Amino acid sequence: MINIRRVYEPKSAEDGYRVLVDRLWPRGLSKEKAGVDLWMKEIGPSNELRKWFSHDPAKWSEFKTKYIKELKDKPDLIAQLKDLEKQHKKLTLLYGAHDEEHNQAVVIAEVLAK
Repeated sequence: MINIRRVYEPKSAEDGYRVLVDRLWPRGLSKEKAGVDLWMKEIGPSNELRKWFSHDPAKWSEFKTKYIKELKDKPDLIAQLKDLEKQHKKLTLLYGAHDEEHNQAVVIAEVLAK
């Protein structure tokens, strides 16, 4: 079971294992308050892609295509997330963006579901 949550939301018992999938640590959030079990910054979008996208919903479709291409070059990280899901039964992908529909965690969850 894979959940997606904003890292700024309070930790929940239903989260299971919590993985932050942002390249940058969320602003103003302490590691204790974040309740992150693993920070996989390497799986986040490249700096170039992240800056280009700039969380603009109009660029979502193209961002998603480009990011899936980047993820194909990181099969070991995708495999690690799949293993964590099997191990912990519940896996929550955490992201820092304000937009709940247009962020990298949504794309990662789709890739893991395939």
